[in-house]
Amino acid sequence: MHQYLGFIGSFPIRSYSLLFMLAILLGIGVTVTLAKLQKKDELAGHLLNLAVPMIIGAIIGSRFWAVFLFDWAYYSQHPEEIIAVWHGGLSIQGGVVGAILVAIWYVRKHNISFWELADLCAPGLILGQSIGRDANLMNGDAFGDPTGGNWGILYPEGTNARATFGDQPLFPAEVWEGQMDVVIFAILMLLLQKRLTRGFLFLIYNVLYNLGRFFLEMLRGDSHRFLFHWTTAQWTSVISILLSVGIGWYLHIKQKQTTSESPA
Repeated sequence: MHQYLGFIGSFPIRSYSLLFMLAILLGIGVTVTLAKLQKKDELAGHLLNLAVPMIIGAIIGSRFWAVFLFDWAYYSQHPEEIIAVWHGGLSIQGGVVGAILVAIWYVRKHNISFWELADLCAPGLILGQSIGRDANLMNGDAFGDPTGGNWGILYPEGTNARATFGDQPLFPAEVWEGQMDVVIFAILMLLLQKRLTRGFLFLIYNVLYNLGRFFLEMLRGDSHRFLFHWTTAQWTSVISILLSVGIGWYLHIKQKQTTSESPA
């Protein structure tokens, strides 16, 4: 793993930034392609218009989560680091929240279906997340706890993982999460062939990712723990799952009512 792929003069080419941008581009590419394959060309146009605002919202949301909810004890003592996103510290969960808020503003302005848009975004979103975990691996953040044995990832000097645990091999928490994301991506692609209630694909993504994230957080070595010895990500996961199940139940009931009221 290498934090820097090279230099252009004195300007560093960071692995984290490069992979982060690749994750965004591939996520958008998958989403727009799915829209066109489903003959939703108008929605594909909206997705392209929405891409930049959603990226900005996702970065703001992910940084807010990382700074104020994950590690305020550190950033309150190092305020100059708050905007240093190139050093890592972007919360996927906060990024999703930020992107959702921007999407809600956009769909209301243009009178389009939020849930149709969300379903289209789900596969590309989880694919982007899997690549984002590769960025964490290269950067030496989002690392695991020590394995306590002679196996695991040994991070190089200069990484947060090495500074925290030294020579101890660590659980490959970010690697396993990236692999989990690929499995979820495959599941969502298979579910695209089913006639699901509008919004269910996005909600299924939300439940599957946050369920896996909750358990993988038990292996993380870079998270602070609070009530029940849970991390901020675990609390976010539980809230996200409960909200998704509740919203899914509401959408299901609403669809049944609409169907029963439709003329025969």
